[in-house]
Amino acid sequence: MSSKNKGFTSIPTDPFDVSYDAKRDMGKWQRFFSYYKPYKGLFFADMFFAIMGAAVTLVIPLIIRYITGTVIFYEANEALRTILKLALLMVGLVLLEAYCNFFIAYQGHIMGAKMEYDMRNEIFAHYQRLSFNFFDDQKVGQLMSRVTNDLFEISELFHHGPEDIVISIIKFIGSFVILASINIRLTLVAFAIIPFMFAYAYFFNKKMKAAFKRNRAKIADINATIEDNLSGIRVVKSFANEDAEMEKFRDGNSRFVETKKSSYLYMGGFHSGLGAFMTLINIIVIVAGAVFITKGIVDVTVLITFLLYVNNFTEPVKKLINFTETFQNGVSGYERFLEIMSIEPAIKDKENAVEKNDFKGDVTFNDVSFRYNDKNDYVLNHVSLDVKAGEYVALVGSSGAGKTTLCSLIPRFYDVTDGSICVDGVDVRNLKLKCLRNNIGIVQQDVYLFAGSIIENIRYGRPDATDEEVYEAAKKANAHEFIMGLPEGYDTDIGQRGIKLSGGQKQRLSIARVFLKNPPILIFDEATSALDNESEKVVQESLETLAANRTTFVIAHRLSTIRNAERILVLTEDGIAESGTHKELMEKRGVYYNLYNIATGA
Repeated sequence: MSSKNKGFTSIPTDPFDVSYDAKRDMGKWQRFFSYYKPYKGLFFADMFFAIMGAAVTLVIPLIIRYITGTVIFYEANEALRTILKLALLMVGLVLLEAYCNFFIAYQGHIMGAKMEYDMRNEIFAHYQRLSFNFFDDQKVGQLMSRVTNDLFEISELFHHGPEDIVISIIKFIGSFVILASINIRLTLVAFAIIPFMFAYAYFFNKKMKAAFKRNRAKIADINATIEDNLSGIRVVKSFANEDAEMEKFRDGNSRFVETKKSSYLYMGGFHSGLGAFMTLINIIVIVAGAVFITKGIVDVTVLITFLLYVNNFTEPVKKLINFTETFQNGVSGYERFLEIMSIEPAIKDKENAVEKNDFKGDVTFNDVSFRYNDKNDYVLNHVSLDVKAGEYVALVGSSGAGKTTLCSLIPRFYDVTDGSICVDGVDVRNLKLKCLRNNIGIVQQDVYLFAGSIIENIRYGRPDATDEEVYEAAKKANAHEFIMGLPEGYDTDIGQRGIKLSGGQKQRLSIARVFLKNPPILIFDEATSALDNESEKVVQESLETLAANRTTFVIAHRLSTIRNAERILVLTEDGIAESGTHKELMEKRGVYYNLYNIATGA
């Protein structure tokens, strides 16, 4: 299985098993209609006014027919009185139809927006549950497209789908009855073209569905390109690569246009073909009517009346034509929504997972091996390690030796391929994920701060913390002084990803966040490697204060920062090659000795 399919659930099926496809489609649509359940009242009200509005449009032509066919033959005064009464009735019906249309346009869209809200919450919550290996293979812009563009199209289908179908069916049947009451033969002639229209529409529908789905994928690609460019705009400008980025965007945009051409080709064939069928109905009715007149079967008055009413038949068909585009857009978006929702998290709680409250911090690796997927080589091979609570352990080694990977296995960002990792004697796979991760604090080299204020970012470590607790955490992280020097102190907005702060300031906020969390286990992933000497010294002091009496794993880039570590582990492709204090490892004159001399220029 390729890395791009990690986390997808696959059900082995017979490609010729039609019953499986039918069950899958049934399940898909059952789920679709389940989103109406919380809004049944609003849905039925929408349908009620849709039906009433459709009925009004059928009644008004009947009143007009009654006036032109019966009332005009009354005595003049009586005819005038009757016409005025019927005119008032029609004005009332027009006002009623206007209110019905207002209700289904306003309340119907609100219903669709609420269902879109539910689905957006659902897919966002699903994103939160998915594992790192899913996000390793995805682009943020594409994931955002599924939450925004796709769901908007689905909400339009939620609103317009049932409503347009009900209105069209009522008008379709009603117009058939009206036309049949005028002349059944002409009605059957007009309706004879319908099966051919449906066959034509079915063929183009299949083509349009595939084209619209490709459009969705291309829009997602464009969103991913925009997100990538805007996130790295400072790098773009620093290399003066605006033209290269524009060329890259034009390329993706051109592919989108080419895909659009395909969908517009089928859409054009669909609309023009069905428009031709509409005109053909009128032509067939006129020709058939003329033939019937010559044979004395109908008279000219009947044919003219029939032609006036035939628009009541073609109008719902036009509505269905317009609905088809909404349907195809909505269904393609819905299927993309289901694709994401069908992905199972690779890492999740076991059914019998336990919650542990009194973590000490003992961490044990038992013959651990790991690789990211079946096609990749092992990153870690048969690693065994026992770290006691409160111990300070440094991990060193060349790039790619597996230092970060080893630490990522402790909070179960990935699961071991072989062996086991235990915290306080309990396999981490038997602990609840939230419980496990709440007891591990991580300070990374690439600090991520959220858009917002300083106090909001520090409080991210423990959302229920008081202001005083936040201030105390900042003081311990050596951040309070520089924060108070900012224009708005703790309420200062730091910009996207903390762009308004220096590297050292951002790192101290991330340390304050972990101080506030107060976990028994810490992981420092090259936390000072990107800082200047002055900032490194301040941050290093903060880290050492934070590490006191906690189990600490330090991934070191600058070996000078871990000379005082209680134990230094040297990782190579074959596992842990050396272990000991700085002094012991230097005396061995082995891998660590060479790494240290290279790092210090000795």
